[in-house]
Amino acid sequence: MRISLNWLKNLVDIDLSPEDLAEQLTLAGFEVEDIEDLRTWADGVVVGKVLTCESHPNADKLRVCTVDIGEAEPSQIVCGAPNVKAGLYVPVATLGTYLPTPDLKIKKAKLRGVPSAGMICSLTELGLESEIDGIHSFETDGVAVGNDVRPLLGLDDVILDLTSTANRADALSMVGVAREVTALTGAKLKLPATPKLEIPSGKDVKVDLSDAEACPAYIATVLENVTIAPSPGWLQQRLIAAGTRPINNVVDITNYILLEWGQPLHAFDADSLETLAKKKPLTLGVRLAKSGETLTTLDSQKRKLQEQTLVITANDQPVALGGVMGGEETEVKDTSTRLVLEAALFNSLTIRRSARSQSLRSEASARYERGVNESQLETACLHALQLLVDLTGAKVVAQQRADHRKSLERSIELRLDRVNHVLGKVKGKKGEPTDLTAKDILPILKSLSFDTTPTNRPETWTVKVPPHRHSDIEREIDLVEEIARLYGYDNFCETLPAKTELGTLSSQDALARKLREAFRAVGLTELIHYSWVKPGGDDQVVVVNPLLVEFSALRTEMLTSLLNACQRNWEQGNGALNGFEIGQVFWKEGEKLKEARAIAGILGGDPAQGKWMRTANQDYAMTWFEAKGLLERVLSQLGLSVTFQSDCPDQRLHPGCTAALISQGAKLGYFGQIHPQVQQERDLPTVYVFELNLDLLLEQLARLQTKATLFSTYSTYPAADRDLAFFIPTEVTVAEIEKVIRKAAGGRKQSLLTAIELFDEYQGEHVPEGQRSLAFRLLYQACDRTLTDEEVNPIHQKVRNALEKQFKVSLRS
Repeated sequence: MRISLNWLKNLVDIDLSPEDLAEQLTLAGFEVEDIEDLRTWADGVVVGKVLTCESHPNADKLRVCTVDIGEAEPSQIVCGAPNVKAGLYVPVATLGTYLPTPDLKIKKAKLRGVPSAGMICSLTELGLESEIDGIHSFETDGVAVGNDVRPLLGLDDVILDLTSTANRADALSMVGVAREVTALTGAKLKLPATPKLEIPSGKDVKVDLSDAEACPAYIATVLENVTIAPSPGWLQQRLIAAGTRPINNVVDITNYILLEWGQPLHAFDADSLETLAKKKPLTLGVRLAKSGETLTTLDSQKRKLQEQTLVITANDQPVALGGVMGGEETEVKDTSTRLVLEAALFNSLTIRRSARSQSLRSEASARYERGVNESQLETACLHALQLLVDLTGAKVVAQQRADHRKSLERSIELRLDRVNHVLGKVKGKKGEPTDLTAKDILPILKSLSFDTTPTNRPETWTVKVPPHRHSDIEREIDLVEEIARLYGYDNFCETLPAKTELGTLSSQDALARKLREAFRAVGLTELIHYSWVKPGGDDQVVVVNPLLVEFSALRTEMLTSLLNACQRNWEQGNGALNGFEIGQVFWKEGEKLKEARAIAGILGGDPAQGKWMRTANQDYAMTWFEAKGLLERVLSQLGLSVTFQSDCPDQRLHPGCTAALISQGAKLGYFGQIHPQVQQERDLPTVYVFELNLDLLLEQLARLQTKATLFSTYSTYPAADRDLAFFIPTEVTVAEIEKVIRKAAGGRKQSLLTAIELFDEYQGEHVPEGQRSLAFRLLYQACDRTLTDEEVNPIHQKVRNALEKQFKVSLRS
């Protein structure tokens, strides 16, 4: 916000240089990004009176003027402005003056052979905006020849470009900044006096609030006999200093109140409102827009309203975007004589959603989004009405209001020991470390308008929060921050840790890093998605202050984001995605909120980087077993052995090609193929996904880390292989068969059976219905000798007997 130093001095008695004031504000948390000294723009420019104005002898468009600038002799100045004439009081840049806008230093010169000693200036040449094509002329009242023009043009001012943090809504007004300067300097605060107006409560207008939460208070005031005209100079100068373009006296007054009090106002043309309302009495309302409604705003944009857009209505007809921008049909025109002045309070979240729904942000919405001071609504409204009466000749004829405001009283308990515990030691008078005392903190709180009352406990107070700080002071820690800010961060002692050590990864982080490396090693790309998803799912956690309304819930699973990423890659011609993601998932169990870490992935891309290895135009689709093998390879590298059991926890997965991963008797998660229907809806190739419980996975990996790793030598002796082929029911899994084989062969420890390989599966002709033919190759090997048939055959026979007994199979080899 642009802060005019002259305007600020009207609100608080200060005698600081702009640089000192900027430094104090910056140290207190209000960063001053720039200091714009307007006094340098017209240094050396004085008021002059044009005595004569003659045509130039050698140029048709030039005039030769004699100008009285308060010196002994008038100055001769050649001027090319079409509006120069004798009798005008004009700004004159004297010899030696530097004008920064045209980057010109005034010197004696000859223009077409005629000497010229000075320059009659336009506002543009003095660094100000102007719609007049030519020089500027002053009114004769109160103007003296030879005087400095800067006080007349508002150029005797300094502008501080101040940036406040998002929680300090009060700093978006001159009054708010004045309160802060008072607290920093101890100067006296001089708030504008509240006008006393007699306002009748007529029946010309009614107010109807259908949503008291979205609009807690609304004041509508009808004014007649309004004369639209340019604003007086003092008002225009203040608006220009704040970076606002003057328009007319009515609009300028509403902008002035916005800048001074931080309270947005809006003026409607009353006749236009009644025309749109079509019937009397006129009822102003506030509601959310209905589907299909439209409104043309002041920027001449026809806007399609959405259901989260807040609108002001006249007899249920939208006339403005509440708290954001007015409507074009009801704007104040040069011919307006009757007004309806709106002064309202709107809910911060509602205005944020409404403005975002229209991709529109204004000075009004910026203040409503942060929260305006509710206690100043009537004061700001009365001040605006008084200015309208004084500057437009208006007469207040009626006022109606609706008020559903709740009490703003808030008290917080503050403990001195808590203040010292959080802030630490401060520098004493001799530089020694000491604690803050009640004498230090109570004056600070008083300067910020906080009322303190001692409690029955020592060095503990009940602090009453003033209304203008209601939006950001909520807890004890907020008061502690205010104390630190005003006491001065540079007055606290520097305290270093007693002992420093090199940072290390925790065991959980180290294991998670290994897990990431293992997935990247098999060709998967790590993905990162937002945790925000669309609301509407079961057991979702919905946040109250989302960044976007469309994404206001937290994800309960990670499959959706992976499918979206895969679909985007596929549609962009990048092929199917091979990726994984580690993140948080959230859900509700009754009234409790739950959170867990998960790792999920999606597979389906061609592992061969390049089509030259395949026939031209041949797309390769990863098989279920290849995808499963990639996942098993990662887990086996980490030392985890998993088994797969038929399971389908998600309807988006293929029920016949989905399995649960079991490790050490616990369910890690699932792995499976995307359901063909989902695949068709998203126009995807065949892809496979997995989602594992990361906390359980890391727990099992940590358990393996505690066990000693034993090295076993590789055998240098040849292995003996035996084949088994048999029919078996399709519901019996290969994992179950392998388990029986290993148990029959003596288990995993000290067994001569070293490997089991399924090398053939067949279903079809000559195979009984409901069965399949499987063929296994079993490898027997010892580390110290070559095995003989007499050693292998008994073990192999035990395996055959176990299969016949357990599954009633008929062995064919």
